[in-house]
Amino acid sequence: MDLPSLLSLAEMAWPVLLKGTGYTLLFAVMAMIFGLPLAGLITLVRVLRWPVLDRLMAVYVSAMRGTPLLVQVFIVYYGLPSIGIEFSPLVAGVLTLTLNVAAYMSETMRGAIGAVEQGQWLAGTSLGLSRHQTLRFVIGPQALRAAVPSLSNSLISLIKDTSLVSVIAVTELMLATKELISTTFQPFPLYMAAAAIYWMLSFAFEQVQRWMEKRMAYPH
Repeated sequence: MDLPSLLSLAEMAWPVLLKGTGYTLLFAVMAMIFGLPLAGLITLVRVLRWPVLDRLMAVYVSAMRGTPLLVQVFIVYYGLPSIGIEFSPLVAGVLTLTLNVAAYMSETMRGAIGAVEQGQWLAGTSLGLSRHQTLRFVIGPQALRAAVPSLSNSLISLIKDTSLVSVIAVTELMLATKELISTTFQPFPLYMAAAAIYWMLSFAFEQVQRWMEKRMAYPH
């Protein structure tokens, strides 16, 4: 493919790829915004071992981590309508990604809490704090600093996982690329362009991750 043809393809494809990138970011950011508080709630239930809910959350996390995300997308978008629950493609995509990433992040948070020395729990008890208060004021801040790298990695992985939402006809970056290929018959440069965009998005979030790690490296 000569240079003029490549430039012509880029001029034609750029608006479509840009729109697809917007949907990719929308899915990733929305899923993270909703997933973080859900993950925090799951972690709270499991760490404090609330009766019944603890076991239910354990089953939920196991199911989300033990089944492919693609299958979960199919269940939410194609399966739930059979029992009267129906979502638009956009809502179904965000919901599925949220439920999936929340399960993984809850385990990250739980592991970070478990890594805090047991003496910190005892120190909170000696100060007259309840287990819930100790978790909030003593353990939580320490665990959060340890969890930042893994939580950031979850967001980076989430950006790539959004490509699976293309199966329910949401024109995110991957589906936009496929549609362009179907009309231009130029798979190599377009797939390379999509890969470059995913890489740039991931790189941008990596920089944010490093900034957050530096900001939270010390307790002050």
